[in-house]
Amino acid sequence: MTLEFLYHTRVGRVILKMLVRPGLSKACGKFMDTRASKPLIKPFIKNNGIDMSEYMDEDYKCFNDCFCRHIKPENRPVDMTPSNLVAPCDGLLSAYKITDGLVVPVKGSKYSMKGLLRNEALAREFEGGTCLVFRLCVNHYHRYSYPDNGTKGENIFIPGVLHTVRPIALEAFPVFVENSREYTVLETENFGKVVQMEVGAMLVGKISNNMGAGSFKRGEEKGKFLYGGSTIIMLLREGAADVRESLFDATSRQEETPVKMGEVIGTK
Repeated sequence: MTLEFLYHTRVGRVILKMLVRPGLSKACGKFMDTRASKPLIKPFIKNNGIDMSEYMDEDYKCFNDCFCRHIKPENRPVDMTPSNLVAPCDGLLSAYKITDGLVVPVKGSKYSMKGLLRNEALAREFEGGTCLVFRLCVNHYHRYSYPDNGTKGENIFIPGVLHTVRPIALEAFPVFVENSREYTVLETENFGKVVQMEVGAMLVGKISNNMGAGSFKRGEEKGKFLYGGSTIIMLLREGAADVRESLFDATSRQEETPVKMGEVIGTK
């Protein structure tokens, strides 16, 4: 069954509506947690050119064990200078100024801040601030961390319909009208109130955060994504940090900037 059939024919679109339901996504996710998925590991590593020497030597019992593999700590050093803002994950970064009417593209869909958070009052707190979008590809490291020390509230989950991230899907009609996503409001020591959001795609019905409300440390693992492309979004209030101007310039040219977890992307 091809994506062309699913997205460009009437029958295909009917089938697609069934395929993208969360129930199927969860079933696929469960399969990736079983030993039956182990034969997928070697082709995945080869096809995506992943250098496994960068990662911990582990016994992968299923595909998801490999997908959310642990990287060697020395390969992702976290800058601990309090005034430096660090990337919470590996990914391709786009940076936006949060101006009135800003609409941010995320995985083939577009969101206003209010629509993204489903919380108008919270969205207003970030007017004039910065929106950072980290797009993870399947070959990226799929664990993510906190950008600073601080305390957090409970994780807020927003269910959605999960679609494919393949480019052909974006040609027919806007997909990811409502991504499955989960966000946390962080009260950080050096950057004030920050929203950190995880966005799921098809076959990523499980965004796995490690804890609910409590305290956290800079560079501490916040959670992980299971199989599929994924996105991290960070919202900063006005004046919280000076994000590198080159990131905004690249985004204005529709270019994404590769970054690694723990890398400095701005300063206080």
